[in-house]
This record gives sequence, C-alpha cells and structure tokens, in this order.
Amino acid sequence: MAKVEIVNSLVIEIKKKFSKAEANKIINLVETLEDNPKKGKLLGNVGGILIKELKYKGFRFYFLADGYKLKIFSEEELIDLLLRFVRMSEKKHQQRTINEIKKILIKIGPKGFK
Repeated sequence: MAKVEIVNSLVIEIKKKFSKAEANKIINLVETLEDNPKKGKLLGNVGGILIKELKYKGFRFYFLADGYKLKIFSEEELIDLLLRFVRMSEKKHQQRTINEIKKILIKIGPKGFK
C-alpha cells in the first residue's frame, strides 16, 4: 500500500474551488491511489520522478511518484512508495501547469513543492 500526500496549498485550492461534498469526493479519489498506485496517466519523467495525472470532470490533479519503485516493485512491495499531489489545473491550462512542475523538479527537486 502506497502513501498518498497532498500538498497543503493544493488542499486549500480544492476547498476554495469545490463545494464541501465535491472536495471530499476528490480527496477520496486521490486516496484510491493507496490501493492502486499505478493508476493515472503518465505525463513525463524528470530525473526518475514521474509526473502523473488523475482526472476529475474538467480538472486535472498532478502527482509525483518514484518511477523506479513504481515500475519494478509489485503491488505488495510498494509499501514505502510516496505519491505526492502537487498541483491542480483545468484542461485549458494543462500544459502550462505540467511545464511549471517540470521546471520546479529540474531546479529544486521534489522538495520544491510545499
């Protein structure tokens, strides 16, 4: 079972943008990755860190995963895998958000998301 972490700024953004019931639904969707960490569409790879997305209606939720662990280990061995949700965007701003995530990963690394 993987560990899912949502950056505080993203939680605040979700709560501002969506109703309370819908925000809880999104959080539950995100937490489904604990049981199925290979879920989500692969968007890119920066230094072994995978950038993936989950879709909810017209929104995209971006998260980072260790590409090596996700590729090599079986479901049972993914106990120490950390999936960190870092950004959210609408479909029309998707590429700009992906480029921003890549830029932060290249310059600072995964610790650049707080």
